[in-house]
Amino acid sequence: MAESAVIDFVPVWTLILGAGVFLYVLLDGFDLGVGILFGLIPDAPSRNLAINSVAPVWDGNETWLILGAMGLFAAFPVAFAIIIPAVYFPVAVMLLALIFRGVAFEFRFRDAPHRTFWDYGFAYGSLLATFAQGIVLGAFIQGFRTEGYAFTGSSLDCFTPFSIVTGICLVFGYALLGAGWLVLKTEGALQAWARQHGRRAFLGVCAAVLLVSIWTPVMEPDIARRWFSWPNILLLAPVPIVTLVIAWATWEALGRTTSHWGPFTGAIGLFAMSYLGIAISLWPMIVPHRFTLWQAASAPATQAFLLVGALVLLPIILMYTGWSYWVFRGKVRADIGYH
Repeated sequence: MAESAVIDFVPVWTLILGAGVFLYVLLDGFDLGVGILFGLIPDAPSRNLAINSVAPVWDGNETWLILGAMGLFAAFPVAFAIIIPAVYFPVAVMLLALIFRGVAFEFRFRDAPHRTFWDYGFAYGSLLATFAQGIVLGAFIQGFRTEGYAFTGSSLDCFTPFSIVTGICLVFGYALLGAGWLVLKTEGALQAWARQHGRRAFLGVCAAVLLVSIWTPVMEPDIARRWFSWPNILLLAPVPIVTLVIAWATWEALGRTTSHWGPFTGAIGLFAMSYLGIAISLWPMIVPHRFTLWQAASAPATQAFLLVGALVLLPIILMYTGWSYWVFRGKVRADIGYH
């Protein structure tokens, strides 16, 4: 008697996990970017406007971080068991920075005599959390030392020249997202300031994309073959071409005072193309150079059980996230703010 067919839930969970990570990078990325730029804003009224622009949504943005972590743990336990010990130190730093950043966010409104201290806490917490995320990304792309299904490296293996560079690159990327958000949400002097610093962050992003795009295939021959063997080089040519077009449009939008959505959507486009490039380079690996998505996945029955809950919760999360952005749409003003 033939065995009953088993439904493959791995592509579904890959889509859920990939979308969750991408949404976290975009949504928490722009408010971390505002935090990175926050310490450079020259005057207190403008700093208040900047922080008010993210006040209604910043804590909800971190929902996607929890979804990504729990999705990895539940649907791909082998990957979770290898990746988390390998990047434990930068993840711990990131979480502590996010906690202190959140405390600083709240206390700057309630502890006026020490507002300068909390302002620095918000800025440096944002910067440190972003840099730590970049370290995790760089370590992930490089891969991990494993034996069987266990991580066998050191907790400091994640700190390499490549991962440090990716940490710096992500700081520029989030700063560009933050500048785009400020252009979208503010007016006048602060918006002009955001355009100016957005262009500086944009140049950093372009240098980062170019550097990582060269370094990654040089570091890993399999990635080089993926991109530069025939006919892949022809099939994948639209990725860098579209990236160049988006980069040009983003630069133009940053310099055009009538464009309010352009810088932010352009930054999202650059992140989307970078995300796609990483996915193409590593597919179908979830533990790069070691385990594929299918090798690291939990049992089909487990994935099916978890999927029921995910399909109930995801629409709710998307609904309240979308509603919060809709309610607080439009420009932020000095007379309407966070209290």
